[in-house]
Amino acid sequence: MKKYNVAILGATGAVGQEFLELIAERHFPFNELKLLASKRSAGKVINFMGKDYVVEEATDDSFKDVHIALFAGGAASKTFAPAAVKHGAVVIDNSSAFRMDPNVPLIVPEVNPGAIQNHKGIIANPNCSTIIMTMALKPLHDVAKIKRIVVSTYQAVSGAGKEAIEELDNQVKAIVENRPAEANILPSASLPKHYQIAFNLLPQIDVFVDDGYTKEEMKMVNETHKILNDYNIGITATTIRVPVYRSHAESINIELESALSADDARKALAAFPGVIVQDNPAEMLYPMPLFTSNKDEVFVGRIREDKSVQHGLNLWVVGDQIRKGAALNALQIAEYMINHKLLEV
Repeated sequence: MKKYNVAILGATGAVGQEFLELIAERHFPFNELKLLASKRSAGKVINFMGKDYVVEEATDDSFKDVHIALFAGGAASKTFAPAAVKHGAVVIDNSSAFRMDPNVPLIVPEVNPGAIQNHKGIIANPNCSTIIMTMALKPLHDVAKIKRIVVSTYQAVSGAGKEAIEELDNQVKAIVENRPAEANILPSASLPKHYQIAFNLLPQIDVFVDDGYTKEEMKMVNETHKILNDYNIGITATTIRVPVYRSHAESINIELESALSADDARKALAAFPGVIVQDNPAEMLYPMPLFTSNKDEVFVGRIREDKSVQHGLNLWVVGDQIRKGAALNALQIAEYMINHKLLEV
């Protein structure tokens, strides 16, 4: 089997660390590995598969002789993606920088793999909540065609990075010890106000746009249209940050063009790669973040017909947003390219 030179930009962050774990776990065929990060993180040593790697400061020249560049996300993508492409690498990017660029494929490998071959050097990884949602929507859309989606998300703090995890930890300890809980990170570190997440819910992820929605909500709308290649679907989203460490949950109500029973929906979902149906109310079986964290699949339960509209269904969908919602999805894109001989070496 051919082996590929791989660079990971953002190697010290949560997604970067997940890339490393998955590369080892999935026996990804790498030859040389470069770990890149900002100047602040450069010089750190990461032991991976028995070998010490020194994290290098990312520069334009970091991508020489790299075949696959896995970008963990962030502002660095806009800076370094063009440089990586210039050196001949294929960039698989977790940031939002290129997702809505008409020249950049936005890919969930189980949903729209055919679009990968249209890339011009950059392939975008969708928003974590969008990936999780489209995994559940695609098999139903194929069977009965979706007209409208109403989605509410319950998103774990790890979606906001390591600092948000630490803040939840610190706040819980403070409250248990009867001390004030300090808030400096959520809803977003860049905002002028911050709120406690411990024992609370925050109805804001990212900043608000002009119509009262947040950027996170509009990502789910716009990206879903692009991934499903159907701009006629009505979509509205409300995204909520919850005091859970890992694994996003979504309550999804869909209206279909034709009738689809709950049983037929279960069958379609169960047959779809990467989806596990957990749906047995009699046994109190349904997906929860507690049990879906560190799992590769997207879990679907509480599948039931919505009697308030014609051809309506309700779903409860849960998935690990660092795995399938980020690192795993990106690595699957690279694996698809390797398996279908779409990478030149």
